[in-house]
Amino acid sequence: MFGIVIPGEYVTGSLSGDMMLFIIPINLIFIFSMMFWERSNPKSTILWLLVMFLFPPLGFALYLFFGQTFYSKYAFRSKAYYDRRVRRAVEGQSVRLRMDRSLLEKNQPGSGEFISTMMKIGHSYTDDNEVKVYIDGRDYFRDLFEDIRNAKETINFEFYIIRDDEMGSALVNLLIEKLEQGVQVRVMCDAYGFGKGPKKNMKEFVKAGGHFTLFHSRAACLLTPRKNNRNHRKIMVVDGRIGWTGGHNIGSEYIGKGPLGDWRDTSVRIEGGAVLGMQIRFLMDWRYATRVDITTDDIFYKNMPGKGEEIVQMISGGPDVLESSPVHSQYLMMFTRCRKTLYIHTPYLVPDEATLSMLKLAAVSGVDVRIIIPDKPDHPLVYWTNLFYANLLMQAGVRVYHYKNGFIHSKAIVADSYYCSVGSANLDERSMNLNFETNAMIYSKDVGKYLSDAFLKDLEKSVEFTTEKYNEKKIRDSVKIAFCRLAASQL
Repeated sequence: MFGIVIPGEYVTGSLSGDMMLFIIPINLIFIFSMMFWERSNPKSTILWLLVMFLFPPLGFALYLFFGQTFYSKYAFRSKAYYDRRVRRAVEGQSVRLRMDRSLLEKNQPGSGEFISTMMKIGHSYTDDNEVKVYIDGRDYFRDLFEDIRNAKETINFEFYIIRDDEMGSALVNLLIEKLEQGVQVRVMCDAYGFGKGPKKNMKEFVKAGGHFTLFHSRAACLLTPRKNNRNHRKIMVVDGRIGWTGGHNIGSEYIGKGPLGDWRDTSVRIEGGAVLGMQIRFLMDWRYATRVDITTDDIFYKNMPGKGEEIVQMISGGPDVLESSPVHSQYLMMFTRCRKTLYIHTPYLVPDEATLSMLKLAAVSGVDVRIIIPDKPDHPLVYWTNLFYANLLMQAGVRVYHYKNGFIHSKAIVADSYYCSVGSANLDERSMNLNFETNAMIYSKDVGKYLSDAFLKDLEKSVEFTTEKYNEKKIRDSVKIAFCRLAASQL
């Protein structure tokens, strides 16, 4: 009996030992490879180190499928090449900016330098725009739909989400009507955002002659890490002369008919030269998604006279332009440019180290820095991470508020009631590094006053968060925060 049992145990132990001798060095190679590839993203590195240590070698497979970002500079190389062609078209504006700079500086000291800096990373400026701000979803959809009804030639529509609900169906049905009137209509959505979209209605739209595409195919999102590179932009261009962008998607929750209650968001409608920037952005994204190049079709470019005097730059960022990180640069410029006030709406407060430092520096230098974040979580992991970073900022003098009148989804920032950003980019690392985003950077005392006044009214519907309240959290909440901090960059 002894001679039978011992060999069996020995063989089992030997196989297990040999397997571990194989797995351990392989897993170490995987870990060092991941650390090299992700050395610019320490938070992501720590998360995936834990996963690889806990689940060797499965952790490395999970990292390749869900987490790795080193592929971006190769996966989006062709897109970046064609986008750089557009950048060259704005270089001639440098001479004009030098001539206009004295006027800009007289209007707002430092604004010429701000505009010039953003131009150097490929974003033109226009000074003939009329801008209307929308903070209520009902007003937003009323005028958005009216512009669609009045379209004569083209509608280019690029949104993260179109819901399969009353609002989503109304939009698609209206677009079908425009097709029947001979208008060219193109719709592009993110595959992740369109997961529960109006697929039946969209089939009818395509059957009626409409053009529809997902930014990335469902297969690409299922089988490759491109699922992390979501097209989070919200852009609509009508007849090449009216442009829309901001935080609203298409869905009934954006008019308060969702589980989170009233919805607070910010978007803008623009007529003027800045619309060309939105049009080019859509056409370049369409080319990437469909491999059909319509960027030179004359129908999309209308030489329309400007309708106003507002200065606007369209700032777009994504993994195809990470060497310049335009949205990140835009936000840092705003945080360092402010001297008196800095008001921020953001549903996701997950700043990187540079952003965190600049916000703290602004506060300790005497700027009145205030941030409104949601009191209700649309994503529980981000909600808990918000609390951690809010506490770090509050310790430096930043004042943070929880919005109590429903859900705050707005991505609006206004510095000194002049430098204004309205768009799709949250104040988180996903918007800085992973998603494709677009903001309207508006230099305007009128728009700045409107956004500042709207922010102060939102404070009346908010309750201030404090370090004392943060320190009252329970132990289980501390565990949630610790875990969510690591996971936030992968959400």
